[in-house]
Amino acid sequence: MEIQIKDNKIFAPLKDRWLVLTPEEKVRQEYIKRLVNNYGYELEQMQQEVTVAEGNKRGTGKARADIVIWASPEKVEKEAPVIVVECKAESINISEDDYKQGSHYARYTKAPFFVTTNLKQTKVFKVNLEGFPKDLGDEILDIPSLEELNDKKKLQEIINRTKSFTRDEFSRLLFRCHNIIRNNDKLSPEAAFDEISKILFMKIRYERNPNEDNVFSLKQFKKEEAHYEKNIRPVNVKRNGPKDDIPYMDYWFELTKDEFEKDDLFDPNDSIKIKQTSFEAIVKELQKYNLSTTSDDVKGIAFEKFLGKTFRGELGQFFTPRTIVDFMVELLDPQEGEIICDPCCGSGGFLIKAFEYVREKIEMDIKKQKEQITKSVLGEDYSPESETTDDERAKLNRYIEALERELDTSYEGGRLHHLANDCIFGTDANPRMAHTSKMNMIMHGDGHCGVHHRDGLLNINGIFENRFDVILTNPPFGSRVEKSLEITAADCITDPKKIAEYENKYGKEVYQQAMSQVNDNVGKSLLGLYDVGKLSGLTEVLFVERCLRLLKPGGRLGIVLPEGVLNTTNLQSVREQFEGMAKIILITSLPQDVFAASGATVKPSILFFKKFTQEEKEQYLNAQKEARIQIESQYAPQLADLQEFINNKNNSRTDIKNKKAELKNLKAQIEQEIKPVVKQLFDYQIPVAQIEKAGITTTGAECENELNDLLKEYVPYRTENNLWKSETLHYAYKVNNNIMYKQINGGSWEKVI
Repeated sequence: MEIQIKDNKIFAPLKDRWLVLTPEEKVRQEYIKRLVNNYGYELEQMQQEVTVAEGNKRGTGKARADIVIWASPEKVEKEAPVIVVECKAESINISEDDYKQGSHYARYTKAPFFVTTNLKQTKVFKVNLEGFPKDLGDEILDIPSLEELNDKKKLQEIINRTKSFTRDEFSRLLFRCHNIIRNNDKLSPEAAFDEISKILFMKIRYERNPNEDNVFSLKQFKKEEAHYEKNIRPVNVKRNGPKDDIPYMDYWFELTKDEFEKDDLFDPNDSIKIKQTSFEAIVKELQKYNLSTTSDDVKGIAFEKFLGKTFRGELGQFFTPRTIVDFMVELLDPQEGEIICDPCCGSGGFLIKAFEYVREKIEMDIKKQKEQITKSVLGEDYSPESETTDDERAKLNRYIEALERELDTSYEGGRLHHLANDCIFGTDANPRMAHTSKMNMIMHGDGHCGVHHRDGLLNINGIFENRFDVILTNPPFGSRVEKSLEITAADCITDPKKIAEYENKYGKEVYQQAMSQVNDNVGKSLLGLYDVGKLSGLTEVLFVERCLRLLKPGGRLGIVLPEGVLNTTNLQSVREQFEGMAKIILITSLPQDVFAASGATVKPSILFFKKFTQEEKEQYLNAQKEARIQIESQYAPQLADLQEFINNKNNSRTDIKNKKAELKNLKAQIEQEIKPVVKQLFDYQIPVAQIEKAGITTTGAECENELNDLLKEYVPYRTENNLWKSETLHYAYKVNNNIMYKQINGGSWEKVI
C-alpha cells in the first residue's frame, strides 16, 4: 500500500474517498499503511472512524475510534474487534488523557488490544476487559501481526512481552548494564557510567531517527560486524555518516556525536571504551525498550535512583535530596517565561524540578485553552453528548492540534520549546557531572541545552549578571578558591560559531560585555572578580555573591549553605555585604543528617533571598546615609577635636601618632554603631524555621517531611506580604473567521493557523 496525496487531499482506502489532508488524517493513513505492509492486515478487516457510544452514559456521545481491526473480514461488525487505534497528529505530544481515551474505546468495543500513536510515539496496551479498572492495562511491546493473531502460541508470547516500564524495572535495567561493564571491563563505577551514557545517547539518537537503516538491535549489530570482519559492506546497509571503515559499535557512536555536536556532550576524539561483548550485552538489554515513549516521570526518577547509588562515593556531594529540591522550587514558585539557573547544577536536580514545575503550569493552561476554544467553535452549550458534524470536528481538531503543538519541545514556536531552550541554564565545573546533568534532563523531558561544563563563577552562554528571575543551587561546601587561581586563556570562548550564535541570541554588545568578565581578566586572580573575595575564599561565600549578581533586580534565590555562614563571627563582614544586596525572605534550618546519605556532615540551612529592586536599593542607600549622619553627628565634636590636634604641627609626633590611632578606633566604632541603625531604618521581617524532619533519613530512606507544613504556612504569608512579583507570561487564544490567533501578555494577536 502507498499513501496518495494531491491537491491538499489524501485518499482514505477504508472510506474509498479523498479527505482533507490534516496532520491527524495523514497519521491515520500512515498507520493504516503500516498495518497492511508491516503486519499483514487486509483493508477489508478494518474500518475508519467507527462510532463508539454507550447509550445514555455521560461523556461518550458520538465518539469515534480512528481505526478498528477485526480478526478477519468475515467477522467485521459481527464480533468484537481485536485492535482499536487512536491517532494523533505528529506534532502532538500524547498525554495520559489520550491513552485513557483509547483504553475507553477498546473496553467499550471489547477489543483486547489498543494502540495510541502519532507515528513518533506509539504505545500498545493489552486491555483488561474484566470490569472497569482504573489503570490502562499492561503495556506490551507491539501489536500482533495477522499471522500471530491466528496462532495462539505466538499470540500468548506477545501478550507476555509486557512493557510495564516501571521506575524499579528501568533502574534494575540500568544496574544490569552497569554491572556488565564493571564485570567485563573492570572500570570504576564512574567510568562505567560514562560508557552507559554513551550507549543511552546512541539509543535516544536512533529513536529520533526510527526510519534509518542503522537499526539499534543486536541482530543488526551482529549482521554488521560479520560483514565488517570480512571487510564486506552489505548492499542494503547505508552508512550515511562518518568513518565507513570502523566497527559498527564505533560507527553508531560517531553518528551520535554528530547528532549532539551542538550540546558539547562528547569530546570529538572520544570513543567507546568497552569490549564488543559488553556492548552486545547492553544492546540486548536495551533493544526491547523505547526511551522516547517511556514517561519522563518513570525513567527520570529511576535514572536519579541509579545515579544516587552509582555516585554515592566521591561524587555524592553532587546530589541534593529530592525533598529539599521540591521544597525550594515550590517555595520560589517559578513561572512560565521566567529564566532559571543553577551555577553548580551537579546532576541537574534543581533544573529538572523547575522545568517540570513550569511545564505542569503550561499543560494546565493548554487544557483550559482547549476547553475555551472548543466552546468558541462548537458553541457555549456544547457538552460531550452534543452531536457534531464531520466538518465541525475537522475544524476543531485543527485548533486543538495547534494548541497541543505548544507542548512539543521540538516545535520552535511552542511554549515548551521556549521553556526548554531559553529559560533553563546551568553549569558544573566537573565534566562528568555536566554530562550527567544533560542526560538526566533528557530523561526527564529535556531542557538540557542550556547546561555547560564550566566553572560556575565564570560567565558563559546566557549565564551572566542581572539576567535571572530564579536561581536554585547547592554549592560545594568547605572548599576554597586560592588567590593563586588565575583566569586563563582556556576559560575564554573562542569558537567563532558559538560566539556568533550567542551574539545573535543575546545581542552583540550585551554578550561581549558579559564575556569581558573572562576575556579582560586573563592572568588575574579569580577571587578578584568578587567583592567578598577580599574577605573570604570559601566557595559557598563566593557563590552567594555570584548568585545575587546573576539575579535581575527583584529576582529570587534559594541556596543551601552550611549554618556557619549565618553565625560564624569571622564571616560577619561577608553577611553585611549580602545584606546590602538583597533581602533575606526566609531561613530554614535543616537536620544535620539530611545530607548524610551524600557523605556530607555539616549542619545545613536553606537561605532564600530576594535581590533588591531599584527602589529597595535606593531605600537601603538612604538608610545608610541617614544612619551615618545620625551617628557621626553624635561624635562630631570628638572627631573635630582629634582632627584639629592631628593638624596642629606644634604637637609632638608621638602625641599626633597616638591621636591618629584614637581617631582610627573612633571611626571603627562609628562604623559599628551605624550598622544597627541601618537595620532599624531599613527594617523588615525575616522568618526563621527550624526543621527536625526533612523527609529523608541518614540512610536515604523516606520519613516525615515537615517542609510540606512549612510550605503551607509560607505561601499565604508570601502572598499577603507581596514579597515578590513574578514576571509571568500570559497567553490567550481565539478563533475568528476560521483563523486561530495567539496573544502574549496583551500584545498584538498573531496568526497561528
